[in-house]
Amino acid sequence: MRKAVGIDLGGTFMKGAVVAEGGEILVKDEIPTRAEEGAERVLERLSVMIRELATRVQVPLSDLAGIGVTIPGFLDRKTGVAEEVVNMGWRDVPVSRLLGASLKLPIRLENDANAAAFGEAIAGAGKGYTNVLCVTLGTGVGGGIVLDRHILHGHSDMAGEIGHIVLDPEGALCNCGHRGCLETTSSATGVVRMAKEAVASGLETTLAQCAEITAQDVFSAAARGDEAASHVVARAIERLGQGLAIAANLLNPDIIVVGGGMSRAGNALFHPLQHAFSRYALTRVRRVVQVVPATLGNDAGVVGVAHLAFE
Repeated sequence: MRKAVGIDLGGTFMKGAVVAEGGEILVKDEIPTRAEEGAERVLERLSVMIRELATRVQVPLSDLAGIGVTIPGFLDRKTGVAEEVVNMGWRDVPVSRLLGASLKLPIRLENDANAAAFGEAIAGAGKGYTNVLCVTLGTGVGGGIVLDRHILHGHSDMAGEIGHIVLDPEGALCNCGHRGCLETTSSATGVVRMAKEAVASGLETTLAQCAEITAQDVFSAAARGDEAASHVVARAIERLGQGLAIAANLLNPDIIVVGGGMSRAGNALFHPLQHAFSRYALTRVRRVVQVVPATLGNDAGVVGVAHLAFE
């Protein structure tokens, strides 16, 4: 069975894994990115990690199918250049050329959200389905689309930006510059913002006792019957259901996979989310679509981008 290396390059850590063609992770590792050292130094240390991973599974580098690398920013997939990675301070870094020169292997770059979506579609909750919409609920709301078992990129690699569907033009300001994006209510950041607003308005809530409110605090308070927290959670889920319905009406996926930190809320998220989605989706869409939790967790990106290296 062929093997490839998947790399999930993040601003704080970079994760690597040797992945078999069936989706099994054979060995993995994680090291600090230390982006302040500069791109070339980061990629040098990444090359060392890749060599060590190959050694651990006793596979010569030359026998690997290739290396896939997720980039948390804007990239040119054809040239292998990371054009802008804000949280690492990178601009126009020729990742494929630098890594390829060191390792003598083909390098495939992909956006981190797309890679995670592909991982879930190939080996996670979307396995066995042809058309998968994957959404990640974290600091923002990320998305990736797999249609006919291929990632949908769009003309400028911007397909899947579900977090920036505008649902309320008079709503909160989003980092993208617009108001009322899905991300402003249904990300962990959005949930915390709404909870802080509830506390600041003087509503009676146990959240006022939190030194620093987190999305988990809000969901926990809602589960205990806290009225203000329940209102925040309900609003976040309602908006998310709307956003998913808009995307599903356009794409008609087989399944919608939801991951990220907030997905760990479990049934407190997924039961009302399925109902909210059903209220807004077209009948012929909602009849065939389930909204389910992701299963690969933090491994989705490395699995997905490694599979791209097999192509």
